[in-house]
Amino acid sequence: MTLEDQVYELMDWARIEAVVYSEEDQPHEFLGAHVIEEGILVQAFLPDAQKVWVKNVRTGKETEMFLEDEAGFFATLLKGKRIPKYRYVVETKTGEKIEIVDPYMFESTVDAEDETRFLNGIHYEVYEKLGAHPMEIDGIAGVAFAVWAPNALRVSVVGSFNQWNGKIHQMRRLPDSGIFELFIPGVEVGSLYKYEIKLRGDITFLKADPYANAAEVRPDTASIVTDLNTFQWKDESWLKDREKKDFFAEPINVYEVHLGSWMKKESEASEEEFYNYRELAPMLSKYIKKMHYTHIELMPIMEHPLDESWGYQVTGYYAATARYGTPQDFMYFVDYMHKQGIGVILDWVPAHFPRDTFGLANFDGSCLYENPDPRRGAHPDWGTLIFDFGKPQVNNFLISNALFWVEKFHADGLRMDAVASMLYLDYGRKDGEWLPNIYGGNENLEVEQLLKKLNSLMHKKHKGVLMIAEESTAWPKVTGSVEEDGLGFDFKWNMGWMNDMLGYMKIDPLFRKGNHNALTFGMIYQYTENFMLVFSHDEVTHGKGSMIQKMYGTYEQKFANLRCLLGYTMTHQGKKLLFMGQDFGQFDEWNEKEGLQWNLIEEYEMHKKMQEYTKALNQFYLENPALYQMDGEPDGFEWINCIDSEHSIISFLRKDGKEEDTLLVICNFTPVTYEAFQIGVPFKGKYKEIFNSDRREYGGDGNVNPRLKQSKSESFDEREQSITITVPPLGISVFRCTPLSVKDEKVKRTTKKQAAAPEKRKTKAKKVSLKALEENRAKKKEEVEEKVVVNEMEKALAKKAVFEQTLSEQTQGIRIEKKKAEKATKKIEDIAEDLKRQTNIIEIKTETSKEEVEKKKSKRGKSKK
Repeated sequence: MTLEDQVYELMDWARIEAVVYSEEDQPHEFLGAHVIEEGILVQAFLPDAQKVWVKNVRTGKETEMFLEDEAGFFATLLKGKRIPKYRYVVETKTGEKIEIVDPYMFESTVDAEDETRFLNGIHYEVYEKLGAHPMEIDGIAGVAFAVWAPNALRVSVVGSFNQWNGKIHQMRRLPDSGIFELFIPGVEVGSLYKYEIKLRGDITFLKADPYANAAEVRPDTASIVTDLNTFQWKDESWLKDREKKDFFAEPINVYEVHLGSWMKKESEASEEEFYNYRELAPMLSKYIKKMHYTHIELMPIMEHPLDESWGYQVTGYYAATARYGTPQDFMYFVDYMHKQGIGVILDWVPAHFPRDTFGLANFDGSCLYENPDPRRGAHPDWGTLIFDFGKPQVNNFLISNALFWVEKFHADGLRMDAVASMLYLDYGRKDGEWLPNIYGGNENLEVEQLLKKLNSLMHKKHKGVLMIAEESTAWPKVTGSVEEDGLGFDFKWNMGWMNDMLGYMKIDPLFRKGNHNALTFGMIYQYTENFMLVFSHDEVTHGKGSMIQKMYGTYEQKFANLRCLLGYTMTHQGKKLLFMGQDFGQFDEWNEKEGLQWNLIEEYEMHKKMQEYTKALNQFYLENPALYQMDGEPDGFEWINCIDSEHSIISFLRKDGKEEDTLLVICNFTPVTYEAFQIGVPFKGKYKEIFNSDRREYGGDGNVNPRLKQSKSESFDEREQSITITVPPLGISVFRCTPLSVKDEKVKRTTKKQAAAPEKRKTKAKKVSLKALEENRAKKKEEVEEKVVVNEMEKALAKKAVFEQTLSEQTQGIRIEKKKAEKATKKIEDIAEDLKRQTNIIEIKTETSKEEVEKKKSKRGKSKK
């Protein structure tokens, strides 16, 4: 028997057919080199090969393989019982000879422990295993591919390295987990790839890698092999400092940005539509530092196919969008921000994903990532799909993804989008369109556990990283600790306060007094959560208008209103967030297809002054610990007057535990300037205005308080001390409160003595006798007492005048009411007289009618006769 016949006899034709028809899910069991009784059987499926040889790497000997199936299946038998290091030498159909490494000679890169942890939903570094990872095995460079597709008949890696042929690199199924994996030697960083998935019934389709770290620029959808470990980070000191910070007592003022429309490239000749991450980093950081923001929040930079979704319909959860560059470019962006002292928060979207066929939807022919029941798996308002939060593998996908952005890209926080839509099973649904939980309620218990688990892990593994929830309902304890049955977030967007304030600012100031509670209602629930006050992108698009457009009034009044609103926001308790373009008052609402209208700042004075105001306000916030150190504590805020609805004025204190740092804030939401306006103050002391939104350099009219105010012992606003100030129209005024201490009194006396000393030296006066000094003091005392008596008399006379005026008005009112009563009585008497006359007329008519009736009866009687 020849060697060729012997090899022929050893063929497993059923498995060869499975490979040829690409239906094999265990190719490693017979492809490659295997020791058998007859020797070493080597089998390879190379559809594009014309001839193939097995080359012994040590000896260089080449043994030709036999073509056992014309589809490209080759085999041969080597002598020995120990598999040598070998390569395939392939002659292609074009006559070219190439040497390749057999991909079926390697052990799995996903071990049993990985599978077990993944199945149980606790493999939080699964992104190091699934996806495409460049590596070396036994000195051979290549890429390890792995994907979860338990319902697939077969999965292959296809790409630019194998002519997108799904027959060449069929993957091995790991039966316990449903993961398919394959190490392919020679694949380089930058290679395009997808997974070809085959189902029963000969249905085949392509999918992008759910765990891919890079992808093509839309509209192309292929995944790209990349190596995230090549970037050299330089932010070690930033990360160490972050761990030590107590962000609840730190200033947090966030600038929300959409990278694609913050600034557009002006040159029409440029082929690139967007700036690169590396180009954006210095431009954005310069602006953020100039404007004194502390953090930047990026609208989703995870890969997404549709620009109009703004990134909120993600297809590549583990890939930074290629619109602005490579993953390494984005790493540079974050690293640069950290070196400039700026924190980076990322929007993260675990609530839903789009139906694009190349993405997660129906991934392996089944509802793998989405819930199969449309009552839980489809979002009625957004047309998207909802994750199956009951699957451990899906939860693992999401939790590890959140950790991924912190661990691989050094994000300082995640703002979780649409949390309410996740927490409520009936969100956006009518009766009969949703499925209750096991207790019959509308709470999504699986999501509740997921969020608790995620937040606990994040705080345990990465201290100092912020977890922020966009949650628009009254779900309890969103920022409560997990140990106390809370969800464990650090901050929650205060959507209620935002809606109240925007609604209030649209109202004509004449009628704002009827809506005064909108200004104060937020303090009723202020301490139920750790709040962040936000004016985000959602409020300036889809026909809602920009912030400046929402303000009531004339052109100038709109700016004044916006200054007042931002001032109240900055002095109110809670961390802050403002969307780009609103800090200089852009009138047009935001459009993702256009850049911000930066020309307004150069061409129009009011926009420039608005930007200067926001800049000064942000700096003022940073310089005053009373505005942020006790944001979540009742002791950090105190009302002076919250019920002056008639004037639409509120006044309050901000505190940080140090009396000398206390700030007095007055907000006037009417276009009226109030001079000599009395305000109660917390203690006897000096009050200096340190911020005023009506200064001329901010676009105001200059209604300020330039002089220091000394409090007087005149009770007002239920306070023993008060001051009289000018309150700017549609404006905010902030005073620093300095208590008058014993030390101040001593300094005051010393200053008086020092002031007298030069006069003494100048005049060279003679020594004053003790008796004369005492007489002088007694005289001054009498003068002071006389002034006090006069003041008291003046006050008494003023009160008497007010009393007499009030009494006069009341007497006049009584007289008017008496006259009204007399008139009413007279009117009643006239009505009664009129009724009497009408009654007499009716009686007369009645008698006349009776007589006429009697006459008619008499006539009828005569006619009958």
